[in-house]
Amino acid sequence: MQKKLRVGVLFGGRSGEHEVSLVSAASVMQALDREKYDVVPIGITPEGRWISSHHSLELLKAKSGLEHEPERFLAPEPSRQALMTVGSGGDSSLPLDVVIPVMHGTFGEDGTVQGLLELANIPYVGAGVLGSAVGMDKIAQKQILEEEGFPIPRYLAFSSSEYRQTPRRVVSRVERHLRYPLFVKPANTGSSVGISKAHNRKELKGAVELACQYDRRVIVEQGIVNAREIECAVLGNDEPMASVLGEIIPSNEFYDYEAKYVDGKSQALIPAPLPGALASRIRAMALRAFRAIDCAGMARVDFFLTRRTRRVYLNELNTIPGFTSISMYPKLWEASGIPYPVLLDRLIALALERHQAMNRLRRTYTPAREWYR
Repeated sequence: MQKKLRVGVLFGGRSGEHEVSLVSAASVMQALDREKYDVVPIGITPEGRWISSHHSLELLKAKSGLEHEPERFLAPEPSRQALMTVGSGGDSSLPLDVVIPVMHGTFGEDGTVQGLLELANIPYVGAGVLGSAVGMDKIAQKQILEEEGFPIPRYLAFSSSEYRQTPRRVVSRVERHLRYPLFVKPANTGSSVGISKAHNRKELKGAVELACQYDRRVIVEQGIVNAREIECAVLGNDEPMASVLGEIIPSNEFYDYEAKYVDGKSQALIPAPLPGALASRIRAMALRAFRAIDCAGMARVDFFLTRRTRRVYLNELNTIPGFTSISMYPKLWEASGIPYPVLLDRLIALALERHQAMNRLRRTYTPAREWYR
């Protein structure tokens, strides 16, 4: 009998996407094959407290009873590879074979948790520290994609302190370089949290003030008028593959938080109705972008497609895409012939593969002379 892998599913966290993470995690834990895996739920409260029990998900959803749960933490020590309990007598560690971070947004998708898992030497699903950080930061990601020659919407970026000190100058610069409508975004959020569409100067000011509440940097992007929203799922490490394409028909003016998760009226067309040559070009672009920001495991790559000229713009990469029952990433792979449970098997295998490759690297160096003594 092959030993079951102990899989930690990490969810919640200090993020505006906390609730989305809970729903994604519920889907993941339900789909994991219990014949292959011992599943360990690991919840993080909105304040950042770690808990782990069979009831963690329900407690976080209810937002009550959390104070009675023992506090857990991951030891940033490579010899343990375990979840620890705060203040317990004796050794109460729970070794983990692999972790699935089902965390969207700050302190989970941005390289912070990935850094902790690297220190703990625990395999984990998804991109590493660099890919996660770049995938999360819309400004850094745009700069890299632009440097690599990808077609992206025009944009301007500035700090919240710059806007507070000289709001008129910032607004004037935006209006000089970009045309309405505009999308205003915090540099580091997902699920459209803190994002607004501005059609005029008054809306622009309100949108920037909202974005400044979520991040210290803001990006303003040129709106692509009447564009189709096309998405592609990518799976793999050094040799990734692309799914069939999907098209989002948002229920609101743009695909905001309400349209994504709440009203249930947005539609997904899978596969997207596109000519074969155009679809192949978009899929190739998704794979190239995946490699450009050093992704691993998975990513969803989002595009805009103009209706008249069929010009393609790369919007962004999402390194921990949603895994809810309505999320595009698992639906695209299901349409490509990989059912949800098999997709999770693949992602876990990719995490172990990448971890083994990283552990083969040399981490020490012995100088020819002991000059440091």
